[in-house]
Amino acid sequence: MGEDYVRIFDTTLRDGEQAAGINLNTAEKLQIAHQLAAMGVDIIEAGFPAASPGDFEAVSTIAKEVKGPTIAGLARTRPEDIEAAYNAVKHAEKPRIHTFIATSDIHLEYKLKMDRKQVLEEIKRAVTQARSYVDDVEFSAEDASRSDLDFVVEAFKTAIECGATTINIPDTVGYALPVEFGDFVEEIIRRVDAPSNVIWSCHCHNDLGLAVANSLEAVKRGVRQVECTINGLGERAGNAAMEEIVMALKTKKGYFGVESRLNTKKLYHISKLVSQLTGFIVPPNKAIVGDNAFAHEAGIHQHGVLCNRATYEIMKPEDVGAPGSKLHLGKHSGKHAFTKRLEDLGFALSKEEIAHAFKLFKELCDKKEIVTDSDIEALVVDEILAVSPTRKFKLVSFSVSASAGKGTATITLMDGEEEKSDAAVGNGPVDASYAALKRIIGIDPKLESYRVHAVSERSDAVGEARVVLSYKGLKAQGRGASTDVVEASIKAYINATNRLYQVAAARGVDIDE
Repeated sequence: MGEDYVRIFDTTLRDGEQAAGINLNTAEKLQIAHQLAAMGVDIIEAGFPAASPGDFEAVSTIAKEVKGPTIAGLARTRPEDIEAAYNAVKHAEKPRIHTFIATSDIHLEYKLKMDRKQVLEEIKRAVTQARSYVDDVEFSAEDASRSDLDFVVEAFKTAIECGATTINIPDTVGYALPVEFGDFVEEIIRRVDAPSNVIWSCHCHNDLGLAVANSLEAVKRGVRQVECTINGLGERAGNAAMEEIVMALKTKKGYFGVESRLNTKKLYHISKLVSQLTGFIVPPNKAIVGDNAFAHEAGIHQHGVLCNRATYEIMKPEDVGAPGSKLHLGKHSGKHAFTKRLEDLGFALSKEEIAHAFKLFKELCDKKEIVTDSDIEALVVDEILAVSPTRKFKLVSFSVSASAGKGTATITLMDGEEEKSDAAVGNGPVDASYAALKRIIGIDPKLESYRVHAVSERSDAVGEARVVLSYKGLKAQGRGASTDVVEASIKAYINATNRLYQVAAARGVDIDE
């Protein structure tokens, strides 16, 4: 492929996690980062180190443990942000500091309260500081697509003069149209006339549903780095979806003349992993990775595909790692087969975690005739990755009963080293269980959302419960899985409570007061 290729800059762990309702812990972020590296992503934007101690820890951990890709930390142009970004990424094989400031008049007037001269001074100081720490510095002009062209060109020239090696042109609010954005990008590249070692990048949001189209148009006009996320996660309507960018370049290489270096056969499983960990369900009709992406129901389509798959499929399911026929795992399966399936599903677990997961798998086999991939994913996500040294409460036992719409529940938890029990009544067993949990925990968070769904279509499927709790201005999402939906609901509430304490600790809030 030579040197002319499109670098994939994945920002799932930064911009993706900023989507409302997502709260990943360090262990979960590390799992995603390992799989991004295994897929061959060029740059992983691991987070915003100055945003919180938790973000700093996650970026630092990924920088130390994930090998292969460049590891980037985001920073505003503030000196303390850039220093935090450096301290978080400095242990990476290939560290990058990604600094940004807005350039549009509306942002300058209402958000920054600065004039253009002051912004240029900020760019000079920030890029110079970042370059004094690392050789790889990226500069982004936030809201570039709504900025004055002359000023954006001046801002980018300033950044390059101070040592920036990647220049990013964002469509921050998803306002641009493809040809309009392409013309804008092409004119910037022409007028800046950067040295050949400078890489041009784009970062497009999906407010008008055009993030992928705008990104691809930018590639056609000379961009060689695309910033994107798994499943298109991100602020508001999300970012450009990595899987769509990569497969468009691969499928239409004759048109674009370039493609990425990703192992596209890992796209499906990393999409599933991110969906599991974030709680954001991939729609069945989602391009590339949706369950229906390679499904055919209409008779005429089925007939065509039986004659030749190319009649209705422009790419092969195996090209993105989408499942064909599957081996079903059951109680007679050995640890080797189970470990291989975990790897196929995109998990990178330690020997101890695999041993624990295998034990739970065997217990699940005694309850179910067939254990599906979705069952295994739920087991790992909710019983292995959810375990954290900072968790406060752990379920010991529960007993529930229901009659005529009323429920009673008795629950026992471990609170650190102390065992606590209590009972309550409610409108059904779940409501009663949550009332008992509140009595034990000693706080009364608001239940913002609650949902339960089966992770497969069998009647003995594992039920997965998800809740969102809020308390004292903090929010946390929790998950729980079990063949018993009441147990799954209890586990989800406990998981959310533990995360609530984790978020509170990171922000210095005492929620027990």
